[in-house]
Amino acid sequence: MPTDVLQPGRGEIAGDHYLPATPATVMWGRLPCAQDAAALTIGPGDTVTIDTVSHEGVLEDQGKDPVAYFTGHGVPREQILDDAIEIAASLSRNPDQDGPHVITGPIRVEGAMPGDLLRITVDRLQPRVPYGVISNRHGKGALAGELPRGAGNVSVFCPVADRDGRLVGTLPVVEGGPRVVAFPLAPFLGTMGVAVAGGERPHSVPPGRHGGNIDINLLTEGAVLYLPVQVEGALAYVGDPHFAQGDGEVALTALEASLRATLRFDVVPREEALTEFGEVLGPLVRAGGYLVPTGMHPDLDEAMRACVRAAIALIRARWGLDEHLAYAYLSAATDFDISQVVDIVCGVHARIRETDFAEVGDE
Repeated sequence: MPTDVLQPGRGEIAGDHYLPATPATVMWGRLPCAQDAAALTIGPGDTVTIDTVSHEGVLEDQGKDPVAYFTGHGVPREQILDDAIEIAASLSRNPDQDGPHVITGPIRVEGAMPGDLLRITVDRLQPRVPYGVISNRHGKGALAGELPRGAGNVSVFCPVADRDGRLVGTLPVVEGGPRVVAFPLAPFLGTMGVAVAGGERPHSVPPGRHGGNIDINLLTEGAVLYLPVQVEGALAYVGDPHFAQGDGEVALTALEASLRATLRFDVVPREEALTEFGEVLGPLVRAGGYLVPTGMHPDLDEAMRACVRAAIALIRARWGLDEHLAYAYLSAATDFDISQVVDIVCGVHARIRETDFAEVGDE
C-alpha cells in the first residue's frame, strides 16, 4: 500500500492560498448561505489549495472515531488524518436533519456578483491517504429496500495499491478472501458549489442550481465548473472527495477518500457569460473536449428532460442552431449520462463534443 499521507499543512501546497479543514473552516452536513462568514477571501484568478475530509470513517454509524475505525481495518495511526480526528471529536450533526458531508469553506471571491458565473478550474487533486470506503446504507442507494441484505449498513474498506506504477482501488472478491478486483482511480470532488441567498443553510445531499453534491465524475484534473453566482462574493466551497465513481453511484457512495485540491477561481461577468453560453441556470462543466450541461430533479425522467432542455438552450445560444436541429443533433451525437441516482435529487449530464461545431464557429 502506498504510504504518502498529506496531513494538514504538510506536503506540497501549490496554490496562492491554503485552506485547511478545521472545525472553524468546515461545515458538517450543511452548505453555506449568504449569511455565513468567509473562511478565506481571495481575488479573481487566485488559486487555493484546499484540504478536504471524507465523511467515511467519521460518521456516527461507523463509531465517529476515525482512529478506532481505520485501525480496525489495519491502517497504522500515522496514516489516519489528524483533521478528520479533530473534526469528529469537535463537531456534531443531527443525522435525521443534516447530510453526511464535511464541507470546506466558504471562500469569498472578490468581485463576484449575482448574475455572474464563477469559473472553478481543477488544477490538481492529490490523494491524502492510501485507502477509501464504499458504503451502502439502509434506505439509500438504487436498490433501497433490497440491499443491503442484513440489518446493518455495509461499508467496504478499499486499500489503494500500485499496479505497475498506476494507482488502483481494490476490493475483495469474497469478504476476507485473498483475490481482489482492481479498478483505476480518477479523483474528483463530488461537492463543488456556491452559497445560496437567504439565511438558511441547505442540506448537503441534494444538488441544485447552487451546485453542491453534483457527483459528476468528469471533474478530474483540468476540468472546469461554471456556477451561477447567487450572493455577493460567491462564497464557494468543496467537499465529498472521491478517488473513483461510476456514473450512477448506485450503492449510495463510491470510493470516498480525502483529497487535497488546488483550484483556480475566476469570475465571468454576466454579459460575457450570456454571450458564451446563454442563460446558465445550473452547473455547467467543461472537460475532455466536452461542454456538459446538467439536469436535476427528484424524478430521474424529469432530470433527463431538464438536461435535454439545458443542452438545447446551450447549443442554440453558443452556436445558433434552430431548436429542432439542436434536438436532432443531441439525438444523433450526444451521450446523456446519469450522474447519480442516490442524492434525493437525481442528476443527468450531457456530453456535447465541442469539435463537432468547429466549422460552425461561435455565435
